[in-house]
Amino acid sequence: MVFGALRWLDRKPFVTQLIVLVAIFDPIGAAGGYLLAPRFGVDPITGLVYGLAAASFPVSAWVMRHAQRQG
Repeated sequence: MVFGALRWLDRKPFVTQLIVLVAIFDPIGAAGGYLLAPRFGVDPITGLVYGLAAASFPVSAWVMRHAQRQG
């Protein structure tokens, strides 16, 4: 199932790929950071920011993958 989703995403234009990835990973990262932050002694809003920063790593890896394929 995961490989089918990756193949589906690979067939889309690059801009669409980015929009889909950000729409998936940003809410997950924000919610995870907000909910887990108090457990680590951090304000929830700060955890939200950390979660968004962590969610940008898979998107950045996808951009690097695209750049390597194009170059």
